[in-house]
Amino acid sequence: MLLALRINVLAKGYSGVSLDTLHRMVEAFNVSCLSYVPEKGTVGASGDLAPLSHLTLGLMGEGKMWSPSTGWADAKVVLEAHGLKPLSLGPKEGLALINGTQLITCLGAEAVERAQAIARQADIIAALTLQVLKGTTKAFDRDIQAVRPHPGQIEVAWRFRSVLDSDVFTSEITEANRPFEKVQDAYTLRCCPQVHGVANDTIAFVKSIITTEMNSATDNPMVFAKRDLTLSGGNFHGEYPAKSLDFLAIGVHELASISERRIERLCNPSLSELPAFLVSEGGLNSGFMIAHCTAAALVSENKVLCHPSSVDSLSTSAATEDHVSMGGWAARKALRVVEHVEQVLAIELLAACQALELLRPLKTTPPLEAVHQLVRSTVRPWDKDRVMHPDIEAAHRLLLEEKVWEVVHPFMEQYRGEEGSSSTKRAQV
Repeated sequence: MLLALRINVLAKGYSGVSLDTLHRMVEAFNVSCLSYVPEKGTVGASGDLAPLSHLTLGLMGEGKMWSPSTGWADAKVVLEAHGLKPLSLGPKEGLALINGTQLITCLGAEAVERAQAIARQADIIAALTLQVLKGTTKAFDRDIQAVRPHPGQIEVAWRFRSVLDSDVFTSEITEANRPFEKVQDAYTLRCCPQVHGVANDTIAFVKSIITTEMNSATDNPMVFAKRDLTLSGGNFHGEYPAKSLDFLAIGVHELASISERRIERLCNPSLSELPAFLVSEGGLNSGFMIAHCTAAALVSENKVLCHPSSVDSLSTSAATEDHVSMGGWAARKALRVVEHVEQVLAIELLAACQALELLRPLKTTPPLEAVHQLVRSTVRPWDKDRVMHPDIEAAHRLLLEEKVWEVVHPFMEQYRGEEGSSSTKRAQV
């Protein structure tokens, strides 16, 4: 990703590199000749100088490189194995290859993509939890959202409606519980449109910043050939991606924070009306007790990681670079926060599916039954204690590959179509 983004910047023509240098970088990318780049060591001031220097070092035939066919070896050996010549840099090219925000941006791009994937799957998992806890769908009514019309809130509430009991998809669990339906649920269930919603809106905002950054010229000085002019400026400064990725970590973390509280409700018999820790023979089996501890630990770690790095600045380069973004750390910790969110939601997914087993023979809606079937294709029900780590990893993999979203999305589209038809008929009446 780092090499691809640097090529994209240089190809814009404002960095002052030769076509030969650019073409050699493209050739290295096409055969996956990748330089060894340490993840630490950038302050995001004059761009990611240290990481991009390591990237260029390998392309020059120095340091270490990796490719699928050679593995790790001396860079010169790796390049020769693919019939490539090391870069021989001309005027301005050394500076052009090491100046920019591409390390921050490439890690940020991955964080944004994974955040977007887990956020929409979080809605499905939370809906399943609400169902097995016999919650009410009243809080997701469209009129409630319409009077506080944040886009994320509206979308999340719609997703809940599309997979829970409705005129389109019915649930035996909801039907059996209808005489006992609550007026309202705890915040972790009732307020999902508001909490999940702002996470979705945060991701959309950060995605716009990172997309712009990916497609921007961030060199210095910059060459404007049509004006026959070279100008020094500040496009290398990492404040835009740094600030937005700090924001991403804060926004997405809340998906794990609220998920962990739902796991508590699933495991606590006084709140769930289910066996303690979702397992029979509780005196012999701990069930999901320790899995909940894992979720709590990850949420606690995220609270520290959510402290913004971009509020810090240390003067460097003899006080010339006297304000820096610390964007490299912002990007790395945002990505770690997203990973922890994925893992917490993987635990909730397993717990909700286990709770559904305990409500059998009653069935939930077809879309949520499809989610349960997907999970059971890789993880068997929990009848007695066993090593849980492989199960959590399997569930995490389903979320990474967006399988939960893929399996439920056709049902959501069906709901969209039938919901539209029902609205038209009501309007005509």
